[in-house]
Amino acid sequence: MDAWLNPALDYIHDWLEFQMRASQQPGCLVAVAYRGKIVTEYAFGHADLATGEKLTPRHRFRIASHSKSFTAAGVMKLREQRKLRLDDPVGQYVKSLHPQVADTTIAQILSHSAGLTRDGTASEQYSDNRPFLSAEELMADLRSPLTIEPNSRFKYSNHGFGLLGLVIEAITNESYGVWIEREIVEAVGLRETQSDMPLAKGTPFARGHTPRLPVGHRLVVPGDYRENAIRPAGGFISTAADVARYFAQLAPNAKRSVLSIGSRREMTRKHWRNPHSSLEQYYGFGIMSGNVGGWDWFGHSGGLQGYISRTCVIPACEITISILTNATDGWAGFWVDGAMHILRAFANRGVPKRKVRNWTGRWWTSWGAFDLVPMGNVVLVGNPHSFNPFLDTTEIEITGRDKGRISLAAGYASHGEAVRRIRNKAGKVSEVWFAGGKGRSEKAVAAEMGRKYRAARRQFSR
Repeated sequence: MDAWLNPALDYIHDWLEFQMRASQQPGCLVAVAYRGKIVTEYAFGHADLATGEKLTPRHRFRIASHSKSFTAAGVMKLREQRKLRLDDPVGQYVKSLHPQVADTTIAQILSHSAGLTRDGTASEQYSDNRPFLSAEELMADLRSPLTIEPNSRFKYSNHGFGLLGLVIEAITNESYGVWIEREIVEAVGLRETQSDMPLAKGTPFARGHTPRLPVGHRLVVPGDYRENAIRPAGGFISTAADVARYFAQLAPNAKRSVLSIGSRREMTRKHWRNPHSSLEQYYGFGIMSGNVGGWDWFGHSGGLQGYISRTCVIPACEITISILTNATDGWAGFWVDGAMHILRAFANRGVPKRKVRNWTGRWWTSWGAFDLVPMGNVVLVGNPHSFNPFLDTTEIEITGRDKGRISLAAGYASHGEAVRRIRNKAGKVSEVWFAGGKGRSEKAVAAEMGRKYRAARRQFSR
């Protein structure tokens, strides 16, 4: 394992812990895999705010549209077995479709370019206002014509992946759940993953939660619904560790996988750009992809009532990051990007040299917190409030045991000015001074703010 990875993982943990406190999210699972093996996993917060149950890494989450990557892998496995071709019309396997739908190909459905309806006429299933569609209800929607011309643009469709589930059933003569769990989930070696509810008795399960608004506080979303015919698009339940293990095996350079290198390359390559979007992202076969900080990534995200999740594989450094959150307004997407920015910073600068290694820690002012993060020969000033803590970061050159100089900073910062550390009688660093301002412990700043502003608060509340 590269030497820079351990300090990077340590800082990701500290940064996410701060992000959890600041955002007041209910819970968060994190797992990171290196070359397919989990190197760190942890949980923050609660599995259920109503009961106060603490979250653990073994709690299962609804991982929503991550499910599409499992279904796509199943289709590619059938292709490797010569049981289907990607340019086959879907009507070859599923009958009674509208003629336009029947003519769309397996590849078009995998890449969301078939022109199918996104969720049909029953999208209230995503608001807990009705059960998820049965196979009969899904087929009823698929007897309607296409929404747009096929192969004309990327247009996401949960119904399309529900249809792929019917294709798998038609070819294998087995239920989707039984076949996909044996041929993909078990074959990969996942022990905490299944394709839909119900869970076995006693299995720890993280409940979902609503946003704070419009009610004014969070409510518990039970999350124990079944997705029925939409299972291939969004029914899967898993842990962050299992999700990271699975996606790591989809990398073309993975040493172990249930799929051939050719199938993995076809899944992860850029088939379609996401149009009319400020994000430079692409879609393959059940796989999203993009670039963060110069690193190409692939993976998927997921969103269901009460849950937001995201997973990214960085093939260049053989790292996979999976973050699962149990709230409808979860920040998993932002946090995975932030984790990639942190990894990129450490990869570029390397492990901290001896002279800067102990210049570390989180410090507070009345404006918030900042982190001293040593890398290479310098100390970076990280902003734990930010989704990218090292964006336009200040750099400190260390000139003595407790002395330094701001060697690089933005124009509005204190470029060129002095930095010094103050130690208490026990010899422990108690303050860090930047030019004319100082950072102290969270406890000390909180106490000072309380003394200064408590009287004003009492006056305001009258």
